[in-house]
Amino acid sequence: MVERGERPATESKVPSPTNTSSVVLIGSREGGSMNKKDLEFPDRRRSELENTIGELLDRAHLVLASQERLRSLLRANQAVVEDLELEQVLRHIAEAAVTLVDAQYGALGVIDREGRLEQFIHVGMPAALAEEIGHLPEGHGILGAVIESAHPIRLDDLGGDPRSVGFPAHHPPMGTFLGVPIRVHGEIYGNLYLTNRAGGSFTDEDEELVLALASTAAIAIDNARRFEESLRLQRLSSALAEITAALLSPDAGEVFGVLAERVASLVEADLVCIVVPDPLTGRYLVDTARGMGAGSLEGSEVSGDNAVISQAMESGGAVASDGPTGALSTDPQFAVGSTVAVPLVVAGTPAGALYVTRDANGSRFSPEDLSTLAEFAAQAGLALALAQARTDRQRLDLIEERARIARDLHDNVIQRLFGTGLGLQALAAKIPAHAATIAAQVGEIDAAIADFRTAIFTLQTSDPGSVRHRVLDVANEITPRLASSPRITFAGPVDLLVTGELADDVVAVVRESLSNVARHARATATEVSLSVSSSHITIVVDDDGIGMPARPSRTSGTANLATRARTHGGACNIEPRSTGGTRVRWHVPLESAQAAE
Repeated sequence: MVERGERPATESKVPSPTNTSSVVLIGSREGGSMNKKDLEFPDRRRSELENTIGELLDRAHLVLASQERLRSLLRANQAVVEDLELEQVLRHIAEAAVTLVDAQYGALGVIDREGRLEQFIHVGMPAALAEEIGHLPEGHGILGAVIESAHPIRLDDLGGDPRSVGFPAHHPPMGTFLGVPIRVHGEIYGNLYLTNRAGGSFTDEDEELVLALASTAAIAIDNARRFEESLRLQRLSSALAEITAALLSPDAGEVFGVLAERVASLVEADLVCIVVPDPLTGRYLVDTARGMGAGSLEGSEVSGDNAVISQAMESGGAVASDGPTGALSTDPQFAVGSTVAVPLVVAGTPAGALYVTRDANGSRFSPEDLSTLAEFAAQAGLALALAQARTDRQRLDLIEERARIARDLHDNVIQRLFGTGLGLQALAAKIPAHAATIAAQVGEIDAAIADFRTAIFTLQTSDPGSVRHRVLDVANEITPRLASSPRITFAGPVDLLVTGELADDVVAVVRESLSNVARHARATATEVSLSVSSSHITIVVDDDGIGMPARPSRTSGTANLATRARTHGGACNIEPRSTGGTRVRWHVPLESAQAAE
């Protein structure tokens, strides 16, 4: 018992219920000091406290993990926007997405305007394995489903989904899958594909993070595209300025060549051709070619079944094609490549075509490429109009010069030759012993006078569509490719009897024969004789070159000569000359040729 006002020196422990272990210290004051003792609580309250602390720790871990993933997202966004080259931006996006959700493989597929995969950038797969697999995806199966739905798709088993089309040979196994679209200005630019997450299936949080990355990626892609467009416009402006300078140059010669080279470099084309009509035949010829196989195409005739060029000429707009319908080259690489033909408009009328193609390994031409080609087609049309104006001016100058030469020949040369002939005839009468020799020389003078009259008739003929003019124009056209100018002679009423389709065939025969000499003969001299009698038309082309090979590699040109002769009931013979070189003799009955017309 304790008296009033006194405190015990110590307090005994408070009895605790059974199975208690929680202890709290309490103290008693004795002489100004505190004594601590344990106080125990029930296990139930201790369990609640531990659960609460555990939940707080779990939430703290989740907050820390979320913070770390947000930091990863920030780092990924920084990596995505740090470059301006589109190819590098796309690769950074795929690499950042793989790192962000800890996936094993990732890819970014770029979609064209027709909803097909036009570019596929993959990360995580070794280059040797990718090369062994070979063909890249085309957008079928699950990849196609992401393209069509335009919404995220998340799968636990990629191969088990009914939309899957399986994997090609040597493809690594892929299980979990996440596909997220990338939208640029409201349009689907491409999709992010991620597989084989390290921690199991992709979560809602993974999808949200990749969607956030896709939003940043869209901005980066748009910036990269704008940057590329500015570079394209800068290169286009520089190239057009160079072409304009070439057009305005007083001695502009290779304007088409400069234009074709600039087109090839700007749109990364493997072959660029400028196709123009032949003023003599009306058929289309390859005037200029640059790129793969250009040497064999220049000067060749465009096939009538070339759908791309014919459609471009008919529609007056650009025509694109993938496959053999647009092939201009015989190279198999171009049989399945991407091709574009843009008409060259002169005074509102298509007068030629700009033909551009990529081989089978090249990508399809983009809308930006088509815009560039349209700009160059406008410049090419201007160049063609300028070339035609120069040709017309040169033709007028040539007509005036021919008229002057004809007057000089008639007034001076022929009259002097005629006077010389009369003098020789008078001399023969005075010296009968040499009369035969003198008569022979007078005959040569008469033949020379006849040749001069034929030349004068040709020079004075103002019709550029006459056979004589057309043959001479062909000779002038091919002369730069020959060692010397060919000698051209006419006999008989050529322009009177050779008309219509027969005239076209005659000009074509001369063109093909001279072209063969330029390509194969290595001749130093060439002669062309065109004679017309009352019954036959004969063309003879002689050269002093190396002669016909034993096994010609190509016979299409000579076959065309024979076909044209058979059409008119005639024949074409190609044989070696006794003095060296080759002779082409094209012989057609005149009555049969006129009846065929």
